[in-house]
Amino acid sequence: MARYSRILLSLLFSLSCIEAFCCTSVIISGSVRADGRPVMLKHRDTGELNNCIKWFQGEKYSFIGLMNSSATGGEVWSGTNSAGFCIMNTATYDLKDDDVPAGMMDREGEVMFEALGRCASLADFEKYLSEREKPWGVEANFGIIDALGEAAYYEVNNHSWKRYDVADQEGGWMVVTNFTRSGRAEDRKGVDRFEKAESIMEGMDVSTVSHKEIFNMISRSGKPIVRDITSASIVFEGVAPGEDPLRTVMWTICGCPTTCVYVPLMVREKDHVPAYLKNDSEKSKICSYSLVIKGICGFENGCASECRKVEEYVDSSFSPGMSGWRYDLLLKRIFRKYSRMCRSKWPDAGYKNC
Repeated sequence: MARYSRILLSLLFSLSCIEAFCCTSVIISGSVRADGRPVMLKHRDTGELNNCIKWFQGEKYSFIGLMNSSATGGEVWSGTNSAGFCIMNTATYDLKDDDVPAGMMDREGEVMFEALGRCASLADFEKYLSEREKPWGVEANFGIIDALGEAAYYEVNNHSWKRYDVADQEGGWMVVTNFTRSGRAEDRKGVDRFEKAESIMEGMDVSTVSHKEIFNMISRSGKPIVRDITSASIVFEGVAPGEDPLRTVMWTICGCPTTCVYVPLMVREKDHVPAYLKNDSEKSKICSYSLVIKGICGFENGCASECRKVEEYVDSSFSPGMSGWRYDLLLKRIFRKYSRMCRSKWPDAGYKNC
């Protein structure tokens, strides 16, 4: 009987995480980086596997953000803006201390959408929260890096927040999953993913580690970090203080990390997001391809080695200072190479619905 009870509890926990957006994240402070540029990872887990990227003109700043493909706007699940402000979140379950009904919660995507349009710094984000009508409708960790060299996690509930500066932490980095430092220990979730990511980070040279190593060593590291509900992975490479904020790069895997390639995205004055990353016909083409290959190869190993071959071309061709027309051409070529790889390896996979 006890055995069946354990199985039932495990199943219920798994179902709760599917509903609850159980993500994994890392921030490395620019203070410990050789180039002074902070780095932030958002590894997204959610029940909505069809993701896309869109460009928006906000109240003060233009920005790009990760969205559910079925969404039209008003919320994003991470992003960066023309001021070099980058934000992401992970859900928590140990902070809420009020009776705000469920129908008024889950507004983290709305908060990030508004913050990207208005904020250039951590100070701006704090001011935005102070002016936002309460209850805020959130229970989350928000991770932020900005062009001033600051990097922090905010533990936020409906009425208050607590800030942890990453530069003050041992080693100058932090891993955060689905619990907080200040919350209730009995309600912690994502501890197994936290422990694995911490172990990986301890073996890294954080002063020089790049998007490539973070994707390959964390986002493609297998269970429990890589899961069937993993829908995207993003590494933000910020700028050093005094550097042009527009050189911020949002390295984006829009789909299962083991069956998709990363694309270097940058904010421009106009919309430069390639069509294959947008939600045309309520789908992102590159995400759809990724899901087709995931159905063939599975999510744990996928075709990561094949993806890395395409990514070698990406890394050898991309530079934050490249001209606009060369940048647009590179983005087109990335998908061409990826789609050719998919079709040559799995010609009968059924791409016509992508």
